Amino acid sequence: MWDESFEQLLRKQIPLLEPDEELTAELSLRDCGLDSMGMVSLLSSMEDAYGVRFVDDALNMDNFATPGALWKTLDAMR
Repeated sequence: MWDESFEQLLRKQIPLLEPDEELTAELSLRDCGLDSMGMVSLLSSMEDAYGVRFVDDALNMDNFATPGALWKTLDAMR
């Protein structure tokens, strides 16, 4: 569904996900430890890696709820 870069960037910011644990589209990022500081760092990393800018409409908690929602938002901006 998503590319390897996305998964690597995301895994760096979700400390409660074990390295061998599967990253699924429905996984709650908040439950896996993504906090507001991690979200800002992830946002910056994704903007740099993918050459996009998250505009105000994309900066809502629903878009950062799960990997699937975040990838969908990012993919639409590319």
